[in-house]
Amino acid sequence: MSAAMDTESTYSGYSHYSGHSKKAHRQGRDRHKSPRSKDGSRSEKSVTIQTPPAEPLLGNDASRAEEGQDDNWGETTTAITGTSEHSISQEDIARISKDLEDSVGLDCKRYLGLTVAAVLGLLVFLTPIAFILLPQILWRDDLEPCGTVCEGLFISVAFKLLILLIGTWALFFRQPKADLPRVFVFRALLLVLIFLFVFSYWLFYGVRILDSKDTNYQGIVQYAVSLVDALLFIHYLAIVLLELRQLQPMFTVKVVRSTDGESRYYSLGHLSIQRAALVVLENYYKDFTVYNPALLTASKSRAAKHMAGLKVYNVDGPGNNASGQSRAMIAAAARRRDSSHNELYYEEADHERRVKKRRARLVVAVEEAFTHIKRLQAEEQQKAPGEMMDPREAAQAIFPSMARALQKYLRTTRQQQYHSMESILQHLSFCITNNMTPKAFLERYLNPGPTLQYDRDRWFSKQWTLVSEEAVTSGLQDGIVFVLKCLDFSLVVNVKKIPFIKLSEEFIDPKSHKFVLRLQSETSV
Repeated sequence: MSAAMDTESTYSGYSHYSGHSKKAHRQGRDRHKSPRSKDGSRSEKSVTIQTPPAEPLLGNDASRAEEGQDDNWGETTTAITGTSEHSISQEDIARISKDLEDSVGLDCKRYLGLTVAAVLGLLVFLTPIAFILLPQILWRDDLEPCGTVCEGLFISVAFKLLILLIGTWALFFRQPKADLPRVFVFRALLLVLIFLFVFSYWLFYGVRILDSKDTNYQGIVQYAVSLVDALLFIHYLAIVLLELRQLQPMFTVKVVRSTDGESRYYSLGHLSIQRAALVVLENYYKDFTVYNPALLTASKSRAAKHMAGLKVYNVDGPGNNASGQSRAMIAAAARRRDSSHNELYYEEADHERRVKKRRARLVVAVEEAFTHIKRLQAEEQQKAPGEMMDPREAAQAIFPSMARALQKYLRTTRQQQYHSMESILQHLSFCITNNMTPKAFLERYLNPGPTLQYDRDRWFSKQWTLVSEEAVTSGLQDGIVFVLKCLDFSLVVNVKKIPFIKLSEEFIDPKSHKFVLRLQSETSV
């Protein structure tokens, strides 16, 4: 336990920022130590996050240390520096504030629609009961006796209303999965249809029964039964339109992530564009690997390094046009492009070699660490009560022996921003509790998983914007393209209709399978 506490304190004492090289790390450390760095100009590796003057981005050193210790372990934190492609400007802050205002409006719209549906549903269920009770309250003495027939109709109405209540709850009153930009057309049409239907029944009831004070109570009860039967048929229609219509696949959509080109194919039925976008996003979070911007900086940094190595000298004096320099740089870059593929090949080969080497070290370290854990049986727990540990303590005890190998592997594969020390300890204790093998523990770290596997605060995609040339309430058609945008990347969706397939039948007589052995003179038979 003391070794675990020493190792944990060692990892929590690391700096909050880590550069891309040892030199940059030493420069950042010296800059934080010297008081002159607070007012002086920043170098190329300085933080370029722009915020309003009234709200400074960084607080005192104590607050920065606390933030680093909370979410990061070891040297797994990547700082947003001048060479990073992700920064926050005042335009981004204004856009975020606008998104918050829009989210408030979406919440109001969602609760308004839910309130209207609840009020209409309450009216629907109370209407048949009111049809039956109003004559008993207003002119009970004038009603004709009904007897056993009405009692049977009462039981029928009660059970039909119960079935309708359960079906309505299961179909309509479900937790919403998303806030769509437009209303669901079929659901709105069904609500309008139910309102017109109930209104027409009330109109007929008021004119023919309430005004004339009809004394035929059996006919009034049958009128209420007919209303319940019609409501059940409308519920069947809602099931067909909202659930069954979209089950048959009619379209194939190709979803491509704009940054790295990862793609998936999905089959969809008759859906509107906004509901198709919702299905695509639901599958994106479980099928696509998590978006890692650190993997996209290698090619950009390599191109920037090639361009930085070019120098253009102006031999004609300062009055020469700058377009000549641009053409010269482009020509020089084209000549250097012939040898850039060799650099790319050796860089990828070296990276794969380092990944395999550190992966092997990680596998060995984890297997050795798991050999020190043994689950005690019921009779063994009574023999040595002082040596027993719960899964959390066991995970803290064996974690130091594998921490360095895991840290180096995550940094090499650029996954360090997705795994904090606390999340790794939780996963390790979970594996120990459920008797999982070292291979099962390493599955999360050896291969990048889908977005749902990681914490929600580490997602790069939470709020999406649907961009489409067609109306989002219109149905899918062949050739439609729409885009789902978030802050860092976008998903391009291309819709193709499944072609009509024509199958023909050909009968083969089993007796026609006859063969002849053809021998040649060179054979040994």
